Amino acid sequence: MHLQIHPEVAQALDAGRPVVALESTIISHGLPRPDNLRVAREIEQSVRDGGAVPATIAVVAGVPCIGLDDEALATIANDDAVVKVSVRDLGTLVAKAGHGATTVAATSHLAALAGIEVFATGGLGGVHRGARETWDESADLTTLSITPVAVVCAGVKSILDVHATLERLETLNIPVLGYRTDRFPGFYLADSGYALDWRVESAAEVAAVMHARSALECDGGLLVVNPVAQADELDRELHDRVLAAGLAAADQADVHGKDVTPFLLEFFHTATEGRSLEVNVALVRSNATLAAAIASALRA
Repeated sequence: MHLQIHPEVAQALDAGRPVVALESTIISHGLPRPDNLRVAREIEQSVRDGGAVPATIAVVAGVPCIGLDDEALATIANDDAVVKVSVRDLGTLVAKAGHGATTVAATSHLAALAGIEVFATGGLGGVHRGARETWDESADLTTLSITPVAVVCAGVKSILDVHATLERLETLNIPVLGYRTDRFPGFYLADSGYALDWRVESAAEVAAVMHARSALECDGGLLVVNPVAQADELDRELHDRVLAAGLAAADQADVHGKDVTPFLLEFFHTATEGRSLEVNVALVRSNATLAAAIASALRA
């Protein structure tokens, strides 16, 4: 399958310069219009400020694009025909020549095909609450277990089952490194309440781990969890109250499966009067900056 690689990204890859992949679902489904287009460019700028080239990934008119020009980015941000696409959907969407915003799984897969080793996002998908009955688990986990990409994120959203997600990460042999933290982040919160086995203090340490894993032929990817800054995190009491109310509302409305996450995120946005969205943008930009430092350290 032909990948359309943006000239700036292609030149950086050919020259061995640092490149950071960025997902596009946050643009189409995670941020409100018209702010989504502006924030997308701000996230890319965070990568540039960190010394790397950003490569926002999406499918446009059936073509997997590694890096988006202004027209393609506007399409992903504003076209109602854009669908959320995971790895299992890629082949169908490409064959139908549709527009797709890539999830963590699909972005990781396409980034690896293009030769990009580092990817920044907001939160990783995980095991949903009640998964013992529903079997609802994000494809992000299984994809990362077989895809050689380092994903920088702020943990998983607290609307998920954090403990079960950590257990699945262990089962799938996905190493988790806490960036300057011993605690697994909870997306809106710096601490989800769970401890980590491994901590790193610098981008160079992450790069050293990646080099060692490559030399040892360790399969799959690496998760680098970067907690939201204390000054930016959501007030814990507000977070807990809104989460409880949101879960109850989803149950009452009979929302289930893949519809639960967007329902709860919108509930958070409304109930916190936009504060949760501010946290989301702040942590993604922080992750983009860290990912750029890691990509640069890989090339040092």
